[in-house]
Amino acid sequence: MSKLRNYTQRSPQEYGKVAVLMGGLSAEREVSLKSGKAVFDALKKGGVDAHAVDVGRDIIQVLERGRFDRAFNILHGRGGEDGTIQGALELLGLPYTGSGVLGSALSMDKIRTKQVWLAQGLPTLPFAALTPATDFAQVVKQLGLPMVVKPAREGSSIGISKVTRVEDLHKAYAAAAQHDPYVIAEPWLTGGEYTASILNGESLPLVHMVPDREFYDYEAKYISNATRYMCPCGLPESQERELAALAMRAFDALDASGWGRVDIMLDAKGKPWLLENNTLPGMTDHSLVPMAAKAAGISFEELVLRILDASIGRVTLSARATRSK
Repeated sequence: MSKLRNYTQRSPQEYGKVAVLMGGLSAEREVSLKSGKAVFDALKKGGVDAHAVDVGRDIIQVLERGRFDRAFNILHGRGGEDGTIQGALELLGLPYTGSGVLGSALSMDKIRTKQVWLAQGLPTLPFAALTPATDFAQVVKQLGLPMVVKPAREGSSIGISKVTRVEDLHKAYAAAAQHDPYVIAEPWLTGGEYTASILNGESLPLVHMVPDREFYDYEAKYISNATRYMCPCGLPESQERELAALAMRAFDALDASGWGRVDIMLDAKGKPWLLENNTLPGMTDHSLVPMAAKAAGISFEELVLRILDASIGRVTLSARATRSK
């Protein structure tokens, strides 16, 4: 963790005028508003000229009028985490935090994420993409029961169901399809759930999540105070290093950059399975990246500034086009 220890804080003036992009139009709007307020407050505390921007359909005009120097993107879900806002920022020539267009789009889509990881030989569970024409009995034969069904392009465990009977699969599909026409099913895995936070090319200490319910769902993530978080995670140091290295490979395979969080589950035999990559994780009082950063000796305010640092020197599509003329 040499880079983590060797951090030198920039002067607030180097960042210029910063738009903190939050809220948005996705199902994760409320969580994004909470994350955005925490980030905005931290930047202001650090002396940065930060401005809270609740993202609507007029965001391009708002950013043009605001004459910002860069954007701290803390949107969650579709529209903010899937490459959409990243493409707009590229065209505006506005440097921003987090992954670019490709890394964001791939990571948001659980089906494409798995296809990339499988092509790279990385351990992730088999899956089936569900549609209205799917033979659900064949899916059960392929994946077995129980299984998990969820929207392919949502976060925060929205629309997720555990299926234990073949006759319940259609209902689970319908529940997921209310949030996204692309739905994914995979075997239900019982075991310990861990997350590896990544910050500017370095892995932070792993966090072990222990919910007080069957799985780590929306309530366990954002509402319940009964969920236990273990950091240090309780694994042997050598195993934690192996999982951190696996998470980094998974992150890089998706062309993710800057910061993020890779979720991993260990099965009953201790074998790791990659679950998903989060390119814009939560930054609320229940969030895991700040927890991991704290264990590494990094305060919330410093974490926010380090994330913003990655936007310095970032060359956008618009800037590249201008240079090539």
